Amino acid sequence: MIGYYNYTVVLTYLGMLISFAGIMNAMNGDVKGAVICLILSGVCDMFDGKIASTRTRTSSEKRFGIQIDSLSDFLSFGVLPAVIGYCLNQVSKGYFYIACIYVLCALIRLAYFNVNEEERQRDTTAARSTYQGLPVTTAAIIIPVTYVISSMMNQSFVYSFGLACMAICFLLPIKVKKPNRKGNMIIGIAGSIELVLLMIGVGGY
Repeated sequence: MIGYYNYTVVLTYLGMLISFAGIMNAMNGDVKGAVICLILSGVCDMFDGKIASTRTRTSSEKRFGIQIDSLSDFLSFGVLPAVIGYCLNQVSKGYFYIACIYVLCALIRLAYFNVNEEERQRDTTAARSTYQGLPVTTAAIIIPVTYVISSMMNQSFVYSFGLACMAICFLLPIKVKKPNRKGNMIIGIAGSIELVLLMIGVGGY
């Protein structure tokens, strides 16, 4: 079989599969289940890079890792949030355009990151310290919050507005500091709280 199959890509594959399950949940009317899948995909994404760094990889394996990670991110944090929004705003023609723009911006952001990351790795082996533009993976934290607020206010336009703001931030040439260990702990705690709130029924349509 073509491709690379070792433990460094297992979490990436798992995160993509969870996101695909989330898309099917949303299309079947289980929007809350889809948002939970989004959070779980974010957990996989948080740790896949750390696991990959524990193995000495060939240049081809590293490049494959970059590509497969971004392709997975596109489905998880580009397509899935747009599908969730579609299930909340099916009667809104305006949302159709917002969702299209969001998916396109996520695609451009991820492709730009891939080019930038390959060039950076040719020049240095040092770890990345900043990102340019809002990382697409932040959808795993921001979208659940937006979803809960939207459902508590019973106003789906809140979700649409949040999605539109994120799309703009994906492409803005702003520098975003990569979270350190403390930052990752805070993100992990925030994600856990969101997950628990959704599972016990706080918020959600």
